[in-house]
Amino acid sequence: MKHPSVFPETLGALRGYKNYPTTLARRTVKDELRQNLICKLERKEKLFPGIVGYEDTVVPQIVNAVLSRHNFILLGLRGQAKTKLIRMLINLLDEQMPYVAGCEIRDNPFSPICRACRDLIEAKGDDTPIAWLPREQRYVEKLATPDVTIADMIGDIDPIKAARQGQNISDELTVHYGLLPRANRGIFAINELPDLAGKIQVGLFNIMQEGDVQIKGYPVRLPLDVLLVFTANPEDYTARGKIITPLKDRIGSEIRTHYPATLEHGLAITEQESWTSRTSPVELRVPDYIREIVEQLAFSAREDKKVDKRSGVSQRLPISVLENVASNAERRALMSGEAVAVPRVLDIYAALPSITGKLELEYEGELKGGDQVARELIRLAVGKVFTQYFDGENLSQVVQWFELGGSLKLDETASSPAMVKDLSRIQGLMEKTGVLGLGASEPDAVRASAAEFILEGLYAHRRISRNEEAGFMAEPRRREPPPEDKSKKRQYQ
Repeated sequence: MKHPSVFPETLGALRGYKNYPTTLARRTVKDELRQNLICKLERKEKLFPGIVGYEDTVVPQIVNAVLSRHNFILLGLRGQAKTKLIRMLINLLDEQMPYVAGCEIRDNPFSPICRACRDLIEAKGDDTPIAWLPREQRYVEKLATPDVTIADMIGDIDPIKAARQGQNISDELTVHYGLLPRANRGIFAINELPDLAGKIQVGLFNIMQEGDVQIKGYPVRLPLDVLLVFTANPEDYTARGKIITPLKDRIGSEIRTHYPATLEHGLAITEQESWTSRTSPVELRVPDYIREIVEQLAFSAREDKKVDKRSGVSQRLPISVLENVASNAERRALMSGEAVAVPRVLDIYAALPSITGKLELEYEGELKGGDQVARELIRLAVGKVFTQYFDGENLSQVVQWFELGGSLKLDETASSPAMVKDLSRIQGLMEKTGVLGLGASEPDAVRASAAEFILEGLYAHRRISRNEEAGFMAEPRRREPPPEDKSKKRQYQ
């Protein structure tokens, strides 16, 4: 099908249209999805481009559900690409679909269920006007909230329509259709299904199985042709929770989503979704170790006992943090007049606002406070990534420099050349940046970031110490609190 303008515009022309035989037109939407999926599988096409880490788990289960013609639900914690997945199902629909022109529920001209369409076809026959609907308009999505009514979802009697048309108010022609009938011959998705009131759930399963519903006490027969897909949190989706058992029983497949299983998958998702390729007066370079620390931060949070496992840690956390980290580096470069902006570990601490709001804490975490928990998670993430790069590396020269009385204060607003000059005073520090693949020809911003990462890694492994308010200092031989320093500088000693 090349363009809607060449499509048949009457029922008679549609009957003779060789590119859309009657057998194709009489398919249900589930058969249509199934046949198009089979074609994609035979051609070995990628079914869900941009979805990472689900190739061997979630995607095969969705494929099985579609091949089985099941309505299905995706169960998972927040930030697991559930909505993104169901929205991509439209790629399994035909590019265009014919329907009776003007019909609110996009009725099939070969097997209409709408009373108005049946009357129209009976009156006009082959001259019945036909319109074509693109696949994008065959997807309807609704976020479930407790205030959703049966009128929103299924429909309601419209007394004004009845008065205008001179119809009895109980007549089918007086119904104002809701979202579900308007999704006829398409995909209807409901996010957070358990948040729907019980009576709405009853209306859903009745129309799923029997194809009828009662509106204001009047029985209305609506044998809709629709694929129903849902999303929900596993904690809410139980018979003891907010989901009614008959509806649960009518959902064909229950598919569990999950967070990235490996750091590599997480990195790929965050790089794909985060806004780091941006137009700016400065060139933004994000080192691999910074990306890995940000991703490891999310992995560590998911394992931490102070973070609520039932709520989860969304993949939006590393995405938002990386964007904030990049922006802080960009701001610093603009203020200091540098051409290259390179994030440092300190920029991850500056991104605390994008971390604390995404962590639901247990009681122990609440006692510590979100800010402190986030700082501990950053330190843990830095330590793990530092070990990957510097495990087995001899950094005793750097530590010894501090133990012999060396001290260093780094101004967070200092330019990269000034930072490199100060960092170069530490014996053996700049040479160790070569472990990260850096050469002497790298811009100062890159070298400064790498050197600070080494110092942060040593701090994470408690080989040097740091005062959260004042900055960094040597690990004391005796566990005494360091002297208070209210300056906004980072101090190593």
